[in-house]
Amino acid sequence: MSLLRRYATTPPLRAPLQGRGIFGKSMLKIKGGVILHVIVIGGGPAGMMAAGQAAAAGASVLLLERNDRLGKKLAITGKGRGNVTNAADIGDFIQQFPGNGSFLYTAFYRFTNEDVRNFFLAEGVPTVLERGGRVFPESQRAADLVAAMESFLRRQKVRVQFGRRVTAILTSGNQVCGISCGEEQLQADAVVLATGGASYPATGSSGDGYLLAKTQGHTVITPHPALVPLETAEAWSRELVGLSLKNVTARVKVNGKLIAEEFGEMLFTHYGLSGPIILTLSRVVVQALEQKQQPLILLNLKPALTPEQLDARLLRDFEKYARKQFKNSLLDLLPQRLIAPVMLLSGIPPELPVHQVSKIQRTALLEVLTCLPLTVTGKRPLREAIVTAGGVSVKEVNPATMESKLIKGLYFAGELLDVDGNTGGYNLQAAFSTGFLAGSSAASKE
Repeated sequence: MSLLRRYATTPPLRAPLQGRGIFGKSMLKIKGGVILHVIVIGGGPAGMMAAGQAAAAGASVLLLERNDRLGKKLAITGKGRGNVTNAADIGDFIQQFPGNGSFLYTAFYRFTNEDVRNFFLAEGVPTVLERGGRVFPESQRAADLVAAMESFLRRQKVRVQFGRRVTAILTSGNQVCGISCGEEQLQADAVVLATGGASYPATGSSGDGYLLAKTQGHTVITPHPALVPLETAEAWSRELVGLSLKNVTARVKVNGKLIAEEFGEMLFTHYGLSGPIILTLSRVVVQALEQKQQPLILLNLKPALTPEQLDARLLRDFEKYARKQFKNSLLDLLPQRLIAPVMLLSGIPPELPVHQVSKIQRTALLEVLTCLPLTVTGKRPLREAIVTAGGVSVKEVNPATMESKLIKGLYFAGELLDVDGNTGGYNLQAAFSTGFLAGSSAASKE
């Protein structure tokens, strides 16, 4: 007998769906005389949005989370501040997802960045706009986003069960009919798979979703790190751990050819480089590394000035500090910790009196200030990547509904899909948008 059943009247809750969760038992809702039972796998931003929207659309929803709480990865986004979305035009969002951005077109227009901001405002979490169009909670606490999502789920009567690892998706023919958690089977009319990627496994993104998708015949593009910190060779950079630079330009060169450039903020770490512009550039850097090429990152510490303007600035500073040694002449130009490596690379003796610095030496200094070189030797592991690239092939998913083209009633949302965007709130927007579309579609399936 098939596990799949539909009801014309309200039945008692089925025993397998009566698990203990923080939100208690659901009040079943009727939609056109039929109750749809939806199971959402994964309690991250995409899964929570999918579960809440499916319940709001009239379905009876069970959300299964393998962790002991919801939104563990959401709680650490934006360095704990919660870069929830970006204020860019929705049309521009597509450009922020190299490769498969067009797949997200419908999802972004069904649930926009303004919808996200209004959603959290309605849940008591107003947002503020910051540099680069990035949107954060006014409280600067990502934990408030998690609390808002929990409130949403509670109000929609979504049942939540923790410590639940799904081991199989059950089908009858090419139609979903439930899931297995070990030896226990739970019935469902639709399943939303929102288990995340393979980055930050401590938050629950262990790659289980890839295996579940493969068992249903889906192609999984090999996961690899996107938005990942980079390792560099230069010893001097290790002395700058924790130093953040703002308003700098980083260029990537491979075999002498410029392949990418970003302006903004970056960070020196104990292994090399991180920060927004480095994470964005990491995509092309990783590709070069995989092709056994040697990427070079060149930092322009003063991109707002032309070479002529920067030279004039140096001359003014040298005149101001004419009676000082060279090592004391850059205090107005650079962060103090950056002065030593800049002097080292320029080749100018630190004890040289400023008035004795020659034009040739000044030219060498200008070269360092505008092309500070860092040799990339590798990338950090996938587990440290902000976002996972690769995942379930979007060619096998309907972009208008997020439903599988292979298995009816199976939906995908979030980072599990082969879509990854640049830093700045774009990836969380994709999670919310695909979660909204998947949940709404699952609750209205025929």
